[in-house]
Amino acid sequence: MSEFRVTPIAKLHAEFSVPGDKSMSHRAAILAGLSNGACTLRNFLPSEDCINTLNAMMALGAPCEILDELAGFGPLNLRLYGQSMRLRAPNGPIDCGNSGTGMRLLAGLLAGQSFTSELCGDASLSSRPMGRITIPLRQMGANIEPCGEKPGCAPLVIQPAKLNSIRYEMPVASAQVKSAVLLAGLFADGTTTVVQPAETRDHTERLLASFGVSTRQDGNAISIDGGQILQACDFTVPGDISSAAFWLVAAAALPGARLLIKDVGLNPTRTAILKVLSRMGVRMLESVHHSQGEPVGNIEIHGASLTGTTLLESEIPNLIDEIPVIAVAAALASGRTIIRNARELRVKETDRITSVVHNLRAMGAVVDEFDDGMEIQGGHPLHGADLDSFGDHRIAMAFAIAGLFATGQTVIHQTDCVNTSYPGFAHHLAAILNQRSRIEDFTLPILSRS
Repeated sequence: MSEFRVTPIAKLHAEFSVPGDKSMSHRAAILAGLSNGACTLRNFLPSEDCINTLNAMMALGAPCEILDELAGFGPLNLRLYGQSMRLRAPNGPIDCGNSGTGMRLLAGLLAGQSFTSELCGDASLSSRPMGRITIPLRQMGANIEPCGEKPGCAPLVIQPAKLNSIRYEMPVASAQVKSAVLLAGLFADGTTTVVQPAETRDHTERLLASFGVSTRQDGNAISIDGGQILQACDFTVPGDISSAAFWLVAAAALPGARLLIKDVGLNPTRTAILKVLSRMGVRMLESVHHSQGEPVGNIEIHGASLTGTTLLESEIPNLIDEIPVIAVAAALASGRTIIRNARELRVKETDRITSVVHNLRAMGAVVDEFDDGMEIQGGHPLHGADLDSFGDHRIAMAFAIAGLFATGQTVIHQTDCVNTSYPGFAHHLAAILNQRSRIEDFTLPILSRS
């Protein structure tokens, strides 16, 4: 079983790119497989989660040609041959692994098909509630049944159904639920509308537009007409700002540090982490240099002494993945940081509220835990500790960053899980620990298969 052994660093001067965006890679694979021709996807994230979604589309009849691989991980550049909205029945259950995004989006895709399908996952995914998608999909006429040991949980068995359009007002802001309903809406009669209680990440709407599908937005209501055919296109996945967030915090908390993250996605629904760090006193420069439906650019961070902040309720839906590492930044800052309205963290790969609080306290931080978040009194020196990742990739990576600022050695156990979202994290961590600065020190080998 793998582990990270981390010791404190004195400087950080580096520039590099992080792997492709996880959210966009899921969506690009699904939409390419639905399209009417060959689609070349570049900088696809070769993580376990995204590969499972890619395998799902192949199982549903979309052939895939691998052009290049990230050595030791999987497909980086690929060509997927879309099936013009006509999927075929899979030969068996579709394994989503640990991916809630994959399962929820695929459930929307499969809800209106003419064949029976089953979505399953690992023990962690099978313990996470799926009611948020089964409720609206059933309102559309889907025949979807959670068959897990826990009520409302996977496996999901989806029988053939004819879908009707609905207007669905989401009780909780969720890009996954919104996306599942919009995907189902492609196969429904009439116009399907999703109303968000707050803005969520809009990768699905942007990618649908890239594939020639029209959606309409009126405030927080997004509508899609059924029966549209996705037009094949090529797409380059930007770097994942949620992966970049770990290094942004590392540089931000180290006075004198300079870090340049290149070619990262700067979608406004994903950059709340930059606003939070700015409030904490970080100096940064953000520049967009091109856009293919998604703004892409560079982020330059200069380290400073951080001060605590309060996360705004409106920021939480678009900041939920970054909260573990923001909590680490809060422990390294002076003053108080308050994180509330984040109850969603309790039903992630682990209970991220309890996991973060447990590990921060083990390192000497002063933290109060609430049902929907935590309050961190910053400025207390951190010390090395033996920590559990709890099988959660974001917990493992967040506390690797904490270890860079703790006296002695920090050991994080069960770190294989980082491959769920960030293949190559261990390589980048080693480069930071060894105070490397050249781009080539952070570059992973690529194997061509074309």
